[in-house]
Amino acid sequence: MDGLNATEVKRYARHLAIPGFGPKGQVRLKQSRVLVIGAGGLGSPVLLYLAAAGVGHLTIVDFDRVEMSNLQRQVLFTESDLGHPKAEAAANHLRRLNPQIEISAIVAPFSRENARELIRQADLVIDGTDNFPTRYLSNDACVLEGKPLVYGSIYRFEGQVSVFNLLREDGSRGPNYRDIFPTPPPPELVPNCAEGGVLGVLPGIIGSMQANEAIKVLAQIGEPLDGKLYLFDAATLLSRTIKIVKHPEVHIGQLIDYDQFCNPAPAKPMPSITVKDLAEWRKQGKPHQLIDVREPYEYEIANLGGRLIPMAELPARSSELSKETPLVLHCRSGQRSARAVRQLQEAGFQDLYNLEGGILAWAEAIDPQMTTY
Repeated sequence: MDGLNATEVKRYARHLAIPGFGPKGQVRLKQSRVLVIGAGGLGSPVLLYLAAAGVGHLTIVDFDRVEMSNLQRQVLFTESDLGHPKAEAAANHLRRLNPQIEISAIVAPFSRENARELIRQADLVIDGTDNFPTRYLSNDACVLEGKPLVYGSIYRFEGQVSVFNLLREDGSRGPNYRDIFPTPPPPELVPNCAEGGVLGVLPGIIGSMQANEAIKVLAQIGEPLDGKLYLFDAATLLSRTIKIVKHPEVHIGQLIDYDQFCNPAPAKPMPSITVKDLAEWRKQGKPHQLIDVREPYEYEIANLGGRLIPMAELPARSSELSKETPLVLHCRSGQRSARAVRQLQEAGFQDLYNLEGGILAWAEAIDPQMTTY
């Protein structure tokens, strides 16, 4: 069969049997080059299904390493991968899954310096990341390089999928991420999966949908989510599709500093204290109030002995805190507690500090035996 060897004919037999897909669709997959940004929760199912489907060349970009907490949802990895770079571990598993395809692993951040070159070499890009700077960077670079982008995001029970910047039959391009979100939300309103959690099967569902959209675009079958944002709720199994309209005022001329764009410097500097300073305060017996703004289940896993006031309850319970004694607020990493510090500043508190790095920094520098998550 033209374009497919005997092994591939057997391997992809169920694709070849689909009317409208057949050998032509499979050869298109074989000839395609896909860039997958992120090999985590979304990247795992995306990579598994694209490799199994026979996409000819996969490039994986991820600078992170496999951690125990990843295994609840990042089904591409096992405990034997702990501590190894995700990109390399993923590539090793995928090569065993399908030796017929080529896989490149890049252990590096996807950055303004390498984005356009990496995207230029691909036919299609898939965003499997979980942060706004990379979302805007991947979107803008795809627009500048004229490449389609399959977008996905997850949080707790909710997921989103779309196909951006798709080339249409009339030669125009479909909407992109900035047509929905011209600017990022304030950093204090952006929780991550580590803080808010994510249902383990959700990235499998959304990542599989991303792989489905990629296959439709590459094999030229079906109707991709061009100009549409698909919303899914795993808690109710309800979904809806929102139409995306292109906005003429949205213009992307060059790549920018996306960390600055998504995390602008606050008007006031963040008052903070290091874990070593806090340990010294305790040793000296310096009076202070230590407030833990995490959730009760997190407190049970590990705590510093501070008073638990979850962040959602802080505004209503701020009257329980003294304005005369220094306040030290902490969470797991320092992000939520930084937002809590801003809240209390607005409520009139002045002598207060954010614990830099939170529980994670304390475990690393002060108490290596402490359980982290």
